Amino acid sequence: MSAVPRARLLDLMKVQCQIFSTTFNPEGIRMGNKILRQRLRGPSLAKYYPPKGPTINTLEKEFRSMGLETLDEEEDDRQEHLAGQVARVFAVCVAWVLLTLSQSESAWKGRPEEEADSTREKR
Repeated sequence: MSAVPRARLLDLMKVQCQIFSTTFNPEGIRMGNKILRQRLRGPSLAKYYPPKGPTINTLEKEFRSMGLETLDEEEDDRQEHLAGQVARVFAVCVAWVLLTLSQSESAWKGRPEEEADSTREKR
């Protein structure tokens, strides 16, 4: 009794995969087909959690056509906080510029006028 050649077994596997619509993988490489064939879990997980309730923004969009105004305290607080931060950063920048200018003026005050003019021209 002789063994069946490998080439003939591979041909048989290839035909078998075509018939049963499976992937031909003679080397047995892990390809993830088992995972990809599974049912998707996203829709069932999304159904598990209840839908989000209306937010201030969605209510405002719905009632804007009627001319109604809404008050969003969280957004107002956020805007005030950002305005305060911008003001602080602006104040720091102005203070830095003024400090830099005062230091450069004080450096020029101690020199004679001719020497100060000649060094300014070199820059």
